[in-house]
Amino acid sequence: MSQNYKFVQNNKCEYFPCHKVKDKENFNCLFCFCPLYMLKEDCGGNFKYNHGTKDCSSCTIPHSEGGYDYIMSKMGRVIEIASERD
Repeated sequence: MSQNYKFVQNNKCEYFPCHKVKDKENFNCLFCFCPLYMLKEDCGGNFKYNHGTKDCSSCTIPHSEGGYDYIMSKMGRVIEIASERD
């Protein structure tokens, strides 16, 4: 079965690539905005806080090989948090 749904690239985007990477050909734009941002410290990415704002500019998990599976493994917690806010 094809897994093309796990990878999208928009190399015409004015921000492409939005992170410094060695391999632009495999840069995945599917999660342009990381859905794990709301998990704060529990996202598992390489982030820091800059004046109280989460800075994910050093994190390439959503854009790397295996990023889709990693994010999907944490989406249960994202859905749980979102449903608690109702």
